[in-house]
Amino acid sequence: MKVTLKILTAMQTIFLLPCKTGGFLLCLFSSFFFSSEGPQFGIRGSAKAKAIQFYRSCMDTQRIESQGTQPLKDLLNQVNVVGWNVTGVGKAKDFNETLQTLMGRYSTFPFFRVHVGPSPFDLKTNIIQIDHPEFEMPSESKFKEKNYPEVLRVYLSYLKKLGSLLGEPQDGPPDSFSRTLSFISNLQRVVTPLQERQQKGMLFFRTTIRELQEKAPAIDWLSCLQAVFHPMTVNLSQPIAVHDMDYLKGMSQLIEQCIYVTACTFTYLFTVFLSLSPHSHVFLFLFLFLQIPAERWRKCLTDTSSFFEPVLGQMIVQEIFPQQTKKLVGIYPLNPQADWHVSPWTVHSYYSIGHHMVVFPAGMFRSPFFHMEFPSAVNFGAMGVFMAHELLHAFYGYVLPEGCPTCNRSALQKSIDCLVEQYESYGFKVNGTFTLLENTADTGGLAIAYQSNVQSPLPLRVCGPVSNSKDFAKHFHCSSGSPMNPDSKCHIW
Repeated sequence: MKVTLKILTAMQTIFLLPCKTGGFLLCLFSSFFFSSEGPQFGIRGSAKAKAIQFYRSCMDTQRIESQGTQPLKDLLNQVNVVGWNVTGVGKAKDFNETLQTLMGRYSTFPFFRVHVGPSPFDLKTNIIQIDHPEFEMPSESKFKEKNYPEVLRVYLSYLKKLGSLLGEPQDGPPDSFSRTLSFISNLQRVVTPLQERQQKGMLFFRTTIRELQEKAPAIDWLSCLQAVFHPMTVNLSQPIAVHDMDYLKGMSQLIEQCIYVTACTFTYLFTVFLSLSPHSHVFLFLFLFLQIPAERWRKCLTDTSSFFEPVLGQMIVQEIFPQQTKKLVGIYPLNPQADWHVSPWTVHSYYSIGHHMVVFPAGMFRSPFFHMEFPSAVNFGAMGVFMAHELLHAFYGYVLPEGCPTCNRSALQKSIDCLVEQYESYGFKVNGTFTLLENTADTGGLAIAYQSNVQSPLPLRVCGPVSNSKDFAKHFHCSSGSPMNPDSKCHIW
């Protein structure tokens, strides 16, 4: 099986490590962003100076707190979601018009995701691709059945308090959030699991905007896509790749069947979540119901990285990687059609199903994952495990039902059941079936990396062969029985 290994010639963020143990991105950003001397890179107004100013603005919590919820309310007034005008200002828009505004002006996709990428049908061309969204609400499949109701209760409490902070009318529908929660849950249920889509060959469904409009009519697809790709024109005959057609059909039916205000309230809530990303301490307190908040500097670095990726990537590569490394990378020309799917500093190697390609960012080839001076066992135990893990993703089909006709299905199923039960027994409320493929790659990756390190420690690779050499002992006058001239010598060739 041919798998392209693609080395990302840029940086990864290792936020959790102090400077002395390899947290080079944090150290680098600290010198850039915490300096009181102002912009240090080029003229004022340059992209680098704007990145620094963005970070400093994010860190200015005093000003953020003084403005309270007003900036978020102003944003909601601009979007003006129909069905629940929580700010009490403006006239409600048509549902699809609101959706177009969110997608085109704010790059927000409540019901589905849209992006352009290499076509799975012809890697030399790009194509519009549509998939289900990343839901803010925790999915039921990630929890055991008995634990999920408690998760929903906490989430609902958070939504109600969030709405109160934003000025939800006291005489508004008392069950609006409950119905919205039910609507989101129903959307999640129509998502086709990745394993099932892989097994049935449903990962990439080639169609056109016209055909999609017929299958999922609740969305004005042409207008929404035109809003996203303006000023580029799209038409009904435009070819597109759909990753989960069953989800889009189900989503359309839910929007048409549910009470109209519910879907629109969901749109509003999604806007709130993407805009909120807790800034003020009041919202941060509520967010504690769901997760432990990141330190402020960590959040601001993440936001700055998202908006100024090309600029920061250049700064980091220039600062971190020696010129010799760049020359070595240039020896191996990359496929001109290839493109990076993650930010340069993302701590995330991955296997791309569509491109049959494994990506290992260059930032992983640094301490603590890899270093030229580390013992080989350490490099195999860290970077080697990551590599084997990602490579095993290419063999997912072999652990799916009927994915390996020549395998002993009984023995394989026994191993799968064992792994599921093992991960559910640790007390972390994990759904072992949901995490099976990752757990399989983790377990197999470690085993493969261990088996791959077949070399002896470096000192023995010298001492072993030399001590077996009679000529060495003779010419260097090694006394008989000494470590370099043992009485018993081993030879095969």
